[in-house]
Amino acid sequence: MTDADTYDLECTGISKDFGSFRAVDDVSFRIPSGTFFSILGPSGCGKTTLMRMIAGFEDPTAGDVCIKGKSVLSVPPNKRNVKMVFQHLALFPMMDVYENIAYGLRCAGATKDEIASKVADVLERVALPDLARREIHQLSGGQKQRIAIARCMALNPDVLLLDEPLGALDLKLREAMKIELKLLQHQFDTTFVYITHDQSEALVMSDYVAVMNAGRFEQVGRPEELYHAPQTAFVAGFVGDSNRWTGRAVEVRSDGIKVETDAGLTVIAMAHGNEQVVEGQAVELFVRPEFISATKPGTPDSDLPADNSYTGTVDGVLFNGANSRVLVRGPAGDLIEADVVVTGGADDLREGDPVRLHWARAQSMCFAS
Repeated sequence: MTDADTYDLECTGISKDFGSFRAVDDVSFRIPSGTFFSILGPSGCGKTTLMRMIAGFEDPTAGDVCIKGKSVLSVPPNKRNVKMVFQHLALFPMMDVYENIAYGLRCAGATKDEIASKVADVLERVALPDLARREIHQLSGGQKQRIAIARCMALNPDVLLLDEPLGALDLKLREAMKIELKLLQHQFDTTFVYITHDQSEALVMSDYVAVMNAGRFEQVGRPEELYHAPQTAFVAGFVGDSNRWTGRAVEVRSDGIKVETDAGLTVIAMAHGNEQVVEGQAVELFVRPEFISATKPGTPDSDLPADNSYTGTVDGVLFNGANSRVLVRGPAGDLIEADVVVTGGADDLREGDPVRLHWARAQSMCFAS
């Protein structure tokens, strides 16, 4: 897509300084209409500051923000067709559900009939059509989330900004709301920009994810691209679980890189990222636990050939049903994590068992340090 009108939101060279500290550093991106776009990063990386500049609550030090192809730098927050859902929702406790949703419409000058129609429509879309006269304190956490979104969507925003909206919910409700938010975004077909430090939220819900670190975007892509083809060591370590080693490239060939880790392992890996790896260079290695096979010596699977193969001892088993994991004390004394299936039978790996770990070179991601 090349026509600017096909993008609901564009940021070009956005920077924000607070005195000598640069919170956001030359960030550029554009979001196609109807996209669920997440900005994922650790606390303090600048993601909330970036969102506040999009909403108009902060002025950029440099750069431009465009909504539907038009710059909004000179447009105050209340005039931008952008709405925001905060972690604590900011619902009015003295008003019922209907009045919470109607409030913004009244401020915009809608008639009584228009308000009634809009409130009924958005409540139907968030699957709460019978709660119009329910008091806010009578709602569950998930219902409050949906009402907060309905209140924003009644105003037909071009972009909905969500700043860690699930952070105050308990774990089970948070898991359920991930699915609900994605369904709501499809229901309204509005561009959602979602801020989070939780990788599982970003990966599950998003069409595209931007990984932010120290004020800059490290990589922007589909969730599966960030997971399987990270372009920097930060993305490889931040997105998903990984075993991580530092070391040095002792041999570089077209079919792989031999790495001697600081822990004393020799690993055959493949180069990742934009920076070329050369012999003698310091590197970082990442191997995801699900790509490591952990088997008892002497079983058929333990005899399979592999690019990387080590023996060790099970130091612990983290049981989580189908997503269980073993912690293996490797030959160099370091812990290596591998995913396993625990059936409750005699063949399960248990603490103290000898174990063989093996994985392919293609699953060892090597980055120049």
